[in-house]
Amino acid sequence: MDLPVEKWKLYAKQKWTSLEPALKEKLCPALSLRDCFLLFSPLFQSEDEEYLYSLARNYCVKKDPSMVLLYKAEGNERFRKKEYRTAGMLYSKALAHTEVSTPERAVCYANRSAALFHLDQFEVCLEDIGRALEKGCSHGLYPKIMLRKAECLLSLGRPQEAAEALCSLESKMSAEQSLAADSSQMLLNKLGQLKAKACQGSSFVRPPALPSRTQKGLEPWEENNWISCASAAVRLSVSPSKGRYLAAARDILPGETLVREEAFVSVLCPGEILLLRGSADTTLDEPSDNEDLNCHHCLRRLLASVPCQGCSYAKYCSQTCAQLAWKNYHRIECSLGGLLLTLGVFCHVAFRAILVAGFAEVNTLTRQSCGDDLGEADVAKVSASKEQDLASVPGCDVDGRYRSSYRAVFNLLPHTEKQSPEFLFLCSLSIAALCQRLEDAHLAALVCGKSISESQEGAKAAELKNLGEAMLKHMLQLRCNAQAVTTLRESGSGDKPVASSEQVRLAVGLFPVVSLLNHSCDPNTSVTFKSTTAEVRALQPIAQGQEILHCYGPHKCRMGVAERRKELLSQYFFECQCLPCRSERGSSSQRSASQHGVFRCPACQAPLQGEGMLHCSREACKVQISEDRLQHQLHELQQLTKTALELLDNSQPDRSVKLLLRCRLEARRLLSPEHLMVGEMEDHLAQAYVTLGKWQEAAGHLHSSIQVVEAHYGPSSIEVGQELFKLAQVLFNGVARSKNCKRCKPASKNHWVPPLRQEGDCCHRETYTPCETTK
Repeated sequence: MDLPVEKWKLYAKQKWTSLEPALKEKLCPALSLRDCFLLFSPLFQSEDEEYLYSLARNYCVKKDPSMVLLYKAEGNERFRKKEYRTAGMLYSKALAHTEVSTPERAVCYANRSAALFHLDQFEVCLEDIGRALEKGCSHGLYPKIMLRKAECLLSLGRPQEAAEALCSLESKMSAEQSLAADSSQMLLNKLGQLKAKACQGSSFVRPPALPSRTQKGLEPWEENNWISCASAAVRLSVSPSKGRYLAAARDILPGETLVREEAFVSVLCPGEILLLRGSADTTLDEPSDNEDLNCHHCLRRLLASVPCQGCSYAKYCSQTCAQLAWKNYHRIECSLGGLLLTLGVFCHVAFRAILVAGFAEVNTLTRQSCGDDLGEADVAKVSASKEQDLASVPGCDVDGRYRSSYRAVFNLLPHTEKQSPEFLFLCSLSIAALCQRLEDAHLAALVCGKSISESQEGAKAAELKNLGEAMLKHMLQLRCNAQAVTTLRESGSGDKPVASSEQVRLAVGLFPVVSLLNHSCDPNTSVTFKSTTAEVRALQPIAQGQEILHCYGPHKCRMGVAERRKELLSQYFFECQCLPCRSERGSSSQRSASQHGVFRCPACQAPLQGEGMLHCSREACKVQISEDRLQHQLHELQQLTKTALELLDNSQPDRSVKLLLRCRLEARRLLSPEHLMVGEMEDHLAQAYVTLGKWQEAAGHLHSSIQVVEAHYGPSSIEVGQELFKLAQVLFNGVARSKNCKRCKPASKNHWVPPLRQEGDCCHRETYTPCETTK
């Protein structure tokens, strides 16, 4: 996903293996990025280009008129079956293949508005109706969508506007006799009914809207004068061992927002199905993924997408986002969609970064760097200077301010000297392929922002080399400095009282201020995302002068010290020296927390100890039992739990509860009270009781689940937060429903995050967070 597709990686590996040893030897640690790119880019030959483009054709993103008919027909079929959500998604996919200002686009907008109306999404329905009218819908559609518009306005408490829409329809029908003749008696009757409703509602006065109280407005926020997007509670510091980092400028309380930063650039991660099968093998019943569910510009969740004018891949939440994307980067990317999908998200982010920054700034910074890479020594040079004098700190402007800008992005460390030669070759070859494509497609001039004549071929080649060097730098930076933007996404059909949610990796972004946070396996902050904005909050009190730390993934509660060390070294090139790592390395036992005291003695319920053949921790108890036997029992318990969840998913909650209670009893007998599976069992039972409408029982099991989660992950962990959120929903719905008829639906749907992760799993395992320990 982040790197190129497997076939291109394998091809590059074979090409690297076949290189002459003398050429490989030139790739020494002292080689600059510019020299690295100049060394390897000429190796991209015509046969390489032909093979790469054959792979890119598997991800063709051109508009296909035949797909409009197929998706629309399937959408109509689902609409007839009253599967309105699925129908709306299919109409969106049909829209993606329509051309601008065509009758097909107007029909798709009109059809989708009908699905949205039945989903009670009246505001969005009105937007689609407006788009259908703008694109020039047919005479036959016009009365239907105008009546639908009036119904939406009435449902929203806007009778005056509804009356105006109906008057407009009547006027047009009077002026155009053919329109009146085509309208059925049923439509005319409905027109009369809606007019009566509009007249009755004309005396209705809508209450004034309450003032918007956003989270930002509720919190005290004093902007930092020296670090953009940061609170005045933090300051920028530099040291030889830590590089650039953030520290507390004053005492910080838990929950305080320390950074609120918009991504300098972000790219939506394509769905795994698309990457595995390619766009040519797309089927109509294929589940929707990131590229269909979220805006390709602002990452917001899509309900009714606006398609790109040039390709079928990019989709947006509004015409505003579509226009911004086209202006800033997509007019260049649009024809390169298949190639960018083949080369991976990191290459795409690197390319988009130079498009957003603009050639002038990229060229200036690349020339200023003179081909030299920013390294640890460069950062260490300024560590002895006064903290007030930050102008010499890499990434800061001449006035000493650190902004969320391209300069800050450009000065993030690529760690070139620590990357493997094979990885450097893969990245260089991929960037060379992209530069070659820009030249072949005559897009180089657009990227550079000017027209280059035939007599200026030398200048064009030099400018492309500068762009290639910058993109290679960004691609290497991303391995240690990218942020994986995550979100909770509802899974399933959405028509059940309990909606299961899962954490998904939505996009990859560059956040230069967030990248100043160093790693700790026991962090004092958490990072969350809303759209393209990252928000850093304090998890605990942070004293003045203390470093502000974030977890890059390997957390002390989720991995043993050996696992954490291996992961941090392989991806981020450093060995963690945080307090938990130092204390665990000094401990005589190196076993991970997930392996310690997992099983209980069947005779006295005390923890079992040892490896292979386990023995009871109580000296008086002489029980010994094989660990393999206990692991087999645990596996059987997991399978039984899976069966219980399938029963719940198949609308058999009573049978599911009986089986889960049996599993819970077995889990308590077999496992330690703090074992994650004990907590999972409580969480599953809570979910089943919510389905049955037994709110008090559900709340009781959630309380038990929270105790296990807190013991394992800590009271300030995101896992505890998820469980508390579920408990709040259950308690709210329990109180709200008790005041109404038992047949009433819950006041709000309960969104169920997968309860807990198995031992060793990490919710941020794939999060590419900033590695600035050696900035």
